[in-house]
Amino acid sequence: MPSAPLSSAQAARESIAARLKELRLDADLTMQALADRCGWNKAKTSRIEAAKTAPSDADIHAWCAACTAAEQAADLIAASRSADSMYVAWRRMQRTGLRRLQEASVPLYERTKLFRVYCSRVMPGLLQTEGYAHALLSLIADFRSLPNDVGEAAAARVDRSHVIRDGLHRVALLVEEDVLTHRIGGDCVLAGQLGHLLTAMSYPAVSLGVIPRSAPRSIWGPETFTIFDDKRVHVELLAAKVTVTTPTEVEVYLRAFTRLAGMAVYGPRARSLISRAIDSLG
Repeated sequence: MPSAPLSSAQAARESIAARLKELRLDADLTMQALADRCGWNKAKTSRIEAAKTAPSDADIHAWCAACTAAEQAADLIAASRSADSMYVAWRRMQRTGLRRLQEASVPLYERTKLFRVYCSRVMPGLLQTEGYAHALLSLIADFRSLPNDVGEAAAARVDRSHVIRDGLHRVALLVEEDVLTHRIGGDCVLAGQLGHLLTAMSYPAVSLGVIPRSAPRSIWGPETFTIFDDKRVHVELLAAKVTVTTPTEVEVYLRAFTRLAGMAVYGPRARSLISRAIDSLG
């Protein structure tokens, strides 16, 4: 599964490249002839058809016009923009600040009825306290040299999390045991966060499983991901967020979540692991 996050976006780009090539061939144009009509060099045509260079809106307009297929430009441009949105660099998403990024996801969170979340390194956003969110977002802002609106962003993240308490949504969350001990913020921040996990476990809509370090693995620990209603997956990479919507790839994450859930402990056993992590803080 390591290569899966990128495959949806790449497959979409390759599909667009193939459609453009077909237009050229249907128009009985060589690469050089199309390049001449579009006013660029042959190498650019080759890169676009090989899906090595993503065409701009203007490129697609020019290509379709050169192939006397201007009526297809709008659909191809829409498909190209959709492909671009599948893999979005965090720097691009966060350039207006972290608060707006939290707020931008509210409509998706509101309409999602079932969340499935797996986290291997940090607490799930839906369960973060404001103190923990502030500490984590501070690290992110520093690492990515972002505008400092961490206070507002942390408050927005916590506000977004009302979905775990309003009775309109169901949330299944899995965390690796290491998440309980990673020092995000000071001991007081982590203790408060771990205490909040114990509280959240009592919410009717919340299922929280902890995968013990000692659990025999039926699947490796993949990247952090969130599944929205079996239709959409957000995968968090260091450099980017990947959106997966292709049904066969969404199914990969559903299968992964099922296997990860099978390794987790719940109820009293999960509480014991959380309490042990609190005790280790001294």
